[in-house]
Amino acid sequence: MKFLLLLLLLSFDLLAAPGLDAVTVTANEAGGQTYTLSIQILLFMTALSLLPGALMMMTSFARIIIVLAILRQALGTQSTPNNQILVGLALFLTFFIMAPVFDEINSSALKPYLNEQITAGEALELATDPIKKFMLAQTRENDLAMFARIGNFDDMQTSDDVPMTLLMPAFATSELKTGFQIGFILFIPFLVIDMVVASVLMSMGMMMLSPMIISLPFKIMLFVLIDGWALVFGTLAASFY
Repeated sequence: MKFLLLLLLLSFDLLAAPGLDAVTVTANEAGGQTYTLSIQILLFMTALSLLPGALMMMTSFARIIIVLAILRQALGTQSTPNNQILVGLALFLTFFIMAPVFDEINSSALKPYLNEQITAGEALELATDPIKKFMLAQTRENDLAMFARIGNFDDMQTSDDVPMTLLMPAFATSELKTGFQIGFILFIPFLVIDMVVASVLMSMGMMMLSPMIISLPFKIMLFVLIDGWALVFGTLAASFY
């Protein structure tokens, strides 16, 4: 994440410089280096290509999309809602959950940097802190300890000492676990309906009729009557805070 933020900040900073030849690097008055427009665009496009991966694996997106996919499988509605709708729902809910983090990044890092009050390096550090706090709050200690043992990170005394290279895989692992746990709990009521319908059909001797055809309207009716979408979204949002 630090690398991605550094590329974005560096590209924004370099876009203000004049572009000359393709690969020209010149020294500026502050003792730094100014890159040409071609290199600036290359850095900016590289940062943009890494942004979707950071959005999926360093925010609440992974947990939400896992739960929604398992819920659709439990309902047995095949491709309804389709993948585009699920991704859109997960994306909007991610923006809602991550809004406090993004607001803190905007106020503490982005605005001072755009106003030229701090340097790109200082803005990078300030922008990393809110994301790191969010990820640490959602990461299990045993997952963090496992990756710390594998990577030989033995000099950590407090949470501030945890590097992003260690936190990112631990956070992703914890999110996968939590997403499947919530999905398992959601799956149980619909599994009970499938079992009851299958038992009734077998007792009636209707073995050639698929239980899924009969149980589907009952599962949809149950989900609608209990206001399932509101419960699922509310539970997902509350699970982060």
